[in-house]
Amino acid sequence: MRILLDTNRLTDALRRERSVAALVEEAAEICVPFIALAEIKAGFLGGDPRRRAHNESLLLRFLRLRSVEVLYADRETTEVYARLFLQLRQAGTPISTNDLWIASLAIQHELALITRDAHFAKVPQVALL
Repeated sequence: MRILLDTNRLTDALRRERSVAALVEEAAEICVPFIALAEIKAGFLGGDPRRRAHNESLLLRFLRLRSVEVLYADRETTEVYARLFLQLRQAGTPISTNDLWIASLAIQHELALITRDAHFAKVPQVALL
């Protein structure tokens, strides 16, 4: 199984939340979108400064796992993003810009998205777990 972690599920993985930990252990490939990485780092900066080093250490350890890869946007991602943006706008079901990037990466790389955000269901091309 190849998965893409949304920010909320990346947080759960770092906290070793049971359901996410099981998916991470079973996955052949775990991808983290650059957006989720930026969002989680922003959360560290805005959170308790006494926990910042600990949180950064947990994240770094997770990112060093052999099965983990950070995905960045490329030209193809921008094409997927543009089509998806128009599709959602025309349907009257837009989602946030950051989540649009995450959905675009999931579609482009044919990854199952692990998230707690129900609005990703507005994107039928995204396989959700």
